[in-house]
Amino acid sequence: MAQSPTIISASRRTDIPAFYAKWFINRIREGYCLVPNPHNPQQIARISLKPEDVLVIVFWTRYPRPLMPYLAELDARGYRYYFQFTLMDNPPELDPHLPPLEKRLETFRALAEKIGADRVVWRYDPIVLSRITPPEFHLERHAYIAEQLHGYTKRNVISIVDTDYRKIQPRLQLLSKRDIKINDWEDKFGQFIRQIAEKARSEGMEIQSCAEVIDLDRYGVPKGKCVDDDLICRVFGINVSSKKDPGQREACGCVISRDIGMYDTCLFGCVYCYATSDFGKARERHRLHDPNSPVLIGRPQEAEQPGTELHNQQTEERDQRTEKTEQLSMF
Repeated sequence: MAQSPTIISASRRTDIPAFYAKWFINRIREGYCLVPNPHNPQQIARISLKPEDVLVIVFWTRYPRPLMPYLAELDARGYRYYFQFTLMDNPPELDPHLPPLEKRLETFRALAEKIGADRVVWRYDPIVLSRITPPEFHLERHAYIAEQLHGYTKRNVISIVDTDYRKIQPRLQLLSKRDIKINDWEDKFGQFIRQIAEKARSEGMEIQSCAEVIDLDRYGVPKGKCVDDDLICRVFGINVSSKKDPGQREACGCVISRDIGMYDTCLFGCVYCYATSDFGKARERHRLHDPNSPVLIGRPQEAEQPGTELHNQQTEERDQRTEKTEQLSMF
């Protein structure tokens, strides 16, 4: 069954640029990858990564440095791509394993210099409001980062942490025992968001929200799209469908894409991460990673035998619609 050209998401489920860059470029060279259905691992989709089958690649990352040496090869092969780059400065109680902020800022600027400011979106999300990260903390950190990124990005995306994900409940309970509780700071919230928006605009950035149930538009932050048909048209000059992705939750505005990542594979250990149920499991799965395998984790022998690779677009789309959508900032 031929695959229509599509947008590739790499990835909402893990940080491919940070931890799986070699695997990704190997899959580009081979022209395909295999992706198990998150709800039925025996159902494996073969996704073409040939240039003629890929409209755009959207990278999601907190640290793309390991992927950057391969960008020239992507360019030479004719791929179009842009980055959703999460850059915050949370305390280690929330983000324990990230590189130092200055190293990440330098990486952001180097990436923007290489591919252009309009292709590197700065994500300051999800915002966790707590005793150790009150509004004043975020205003100071956001302002500092915005100033450091002046001229290196044209868009700032924000969201408020979603605490409803079952996967993160045990970790939030552990934080609570340390007197670190998530707080909505209702009395300061509106002014807080307005100040965030004003600072972004003062540094030459448009600001948008991501998959946000709370109406931030009244505070000056309109709804946005991370997989964005308008951005793709403006930056790359191609028209893609504006149809909302049925596999994403109602508040998400993203257009349709195919995700090539797997859950429980990121090593950053962010406490609020909806895509990792168990950090020990993530480390073990990473240990099983083979950069030469067609699938991110392991080597599904049954999928490599002739005639056994599965690709059922209708089944996959139905499964996507049953999947609770990811908070679109996993790192």
